[in-house]
Amino acid sequence: MYLDTTACYQAMKAHDTRFDGRFFVGVSSTHIYCRPICRVRLPQQKNCTFHPSAAAAEAAGFRPCLRCRPELAPGFAATEASAKLARIAARMIEDGVANDLDLPLVAQKIGVTDRHLRRIFSEEFGVSPVQFAQTHRLLLAKRLLTDTALPVAEVAFASGFSSVRRMNTLFAERYGFSPTRLRKEGKENDAPDQTDALTFVLPYRPPYDWQRLLAFFEMRAIPGVESVAERAYRRVIRVDGATSSAKADWLEVSHLSKRNALQLRFSSKLASSTQSLLSRTKQVFDVAADPQEIALALGDLAADAHGLRLPGAFDGFELAMRAILGQQVTVKAARTLATRFVDAFGEPLSTPFAELTRAFPLAAKVAQLTRDDIARLGIVGARAEAMIAIAQAVDSKALVLNGGAEPMQAIALLRAIKGIGPWTAHYIAMRALAWPDAWPPQDVALLNAMQLPNTAKGQREADVIAEAWRPWRSYAVLHTWRKLEKPT
Repeated sequence: MYLDTTACYQAMKAHDTRFDGRFFVGVSSTHIYCRPICRVRLPQQKNCTFHPSAAAAEAAGFRPCLRCRPELAPGFAATEASAKLARIAARMIEDGVANDLDLPLVAQKIGVTDRHLRRIFSEEFGVSPVQFAQTHRLLLAKRLLTDTALPVAEVAFASGFSSVRRMNTLFAERYGFSPTRLRKEGKENDAPDQTDALTFVLPYRPPYDWQRLLAFFEMRAIPGVESVAERAYRRVIRVDGATSSAKADWLEVSHLSKRNALQLRFSSKLASSTQSLLSRTKQVFDVAADPQEIALALGDLAADAHGLRLPGAFDGFELAMRAILGQQVTVKAARTLATRFVDAFGEPLSTPFAELTRAFPLAAKVAQLTRDDIARLGIVGARAEAMIAIAQAVDSKALVLNGGAEPMQAIALLRAIKGIGPWTAHYIAMRALAWPDAWPPQDVALLNAMQLPNTAKGQREADVIAEAWRPWRSYAVLHTWRKLEKPT
């Protein structure tokens, strides 16, 4: 990634939030690296070097700033092909999927050789995947030590380290002090007691249309599984895999408008899955989006709503089930069917919130159901068969529906399942995989909004128009639905 020194320095001088997370600045006089929005005294330009990632700054010998906290910087979506692949690999690391960093396996999952993965990763982040993973773990550990009261041993394992000793060694090598120093400073600064729940701040680049995103989730919320209350989103979440041993508990996301950030709270029982929960929440609430870049591509279509975000999904399998249940019916009807499905096959559990009482059914359980089991709920038989087929594919790992999947590959696998048409496959990719360039074909609402006929010719004309919106066609879809003034 090429960084213009003069432009980066001017962005840092202006504390421009648009560049937060896009680069980091290393200051040779202090040997510390910061976010471009850091409010410490502005260093001289001759003392500054600029790096495409926190890992690159640390590889150059800099320690993280304790004031601006580089671990809080938002990410950003990649648009070029090689950058997309590097970002998918990075997301796998952030999710904890690649904690052991089996590079051949990671490369295989994204469809490249491990040699090619190293090359594109270095081009995008300025470091190797191993260096990136080490920095990610260190910064997550730093965050947990600063913001929570978790025991040091739990911090180490929740951050992806194989042992406390390994964490201590890397802290000493990289930062020149021990993890306990941060813990002591956290206590001195009155770090909140998080015995029952862990709380994290997730900064974003403004503007952010929280109300519209919250309304989107509220309209589709399945009673028992999720809710919108007190201007916050709450739900039951599964972690540590999709097997019968997977843990299920609660999380809550609210808006800190004055801080340009979201607040994530979740049960302390899920502490060991912190890195996965942070990564998933960022994806679901589209924290990494750059509204200015998207608005520039969409032009007049987004002129009055730059803060619109792409609503993701905490569980790709769950989203796929809901997408099938929503085929050719209203949002209200789809929600009713999903509620019956959860009541019949979901897992009961207790939470501090009276409205959260069930976990969505696991793929393994749905895979063992019959067509009649599902059809008796009033769900069309063909859709029941498609739901079972997807559950079997997900359970066998033949189909991956999370942030580490390549969208076009996932769409092809979905399309091969009877009952999954192109619209449903693209919709699943758009939300479950957080794909910013989905363009669901045969969308009657889109064609009507574009004043085109619902014909093959009309679709071709729509495709031509949409080319100007690449690589942000998912946002174009959302804006078009928004302008229809009715949810789709």
